[in-house]
Amino acid sequence: MQIKTRNYQPGDAKFLANIYYYTIHNINIQDYTKEQVDAWAPESSINNLEGWQKKWSKLIPIVATIDNEIVGFVEFEDNGHIDCFYVHHNFQSMGVGSALVNAVECAAKEKQIKRIFAEVSITAKPFFEAKGFSVVKKQTVNIRGCDLVNFVMEKIINL
Repeated sequence: MQIKTRNYQPGDAKFLANIYYYTIHNINIQDYTKEQVDAWAPESSINNLEGWQKKWSKLIPIVATIDNEIVGFVEFEDNGHIDCFYVHHNFQSMGVGSALVNAVECAAKEKQIKRIFAEVSITAKPFFEAKGFSVVKKQTVNIRGCDLVNFVMEKIINL
């Protein structure tokens, strides 16, 4: 099983939207309530392909595949910010997240970005810690009227 990473292509939107929704509802549900995951990833997020496509035409995600099946993605901004970082709920703990972090770190080095950072869920915090990220602060964010706890985490990149 070989994990490959590549840049987003316009036909990927539906697959990425599904990964976003179903990962939150199948994986993050272990650390958040149903109300919280519904606010974070409402059912409408699956069908809002136009909104996703518009976003991803400007911020090109890195996509992970196994045998040409999309199994994860990450959005990496020019300021070092990692926005969305999701691994398909059926491909957890198989190296997909590691491949995505490696791709982000390579992109950071290419762009001479010394610090990468993200707002990380309770669920993803141990993974990011294992990848060398440290907690900057714990915070509560309000999404669609619902409070969720997450962590601002960062990693310094050796250029």
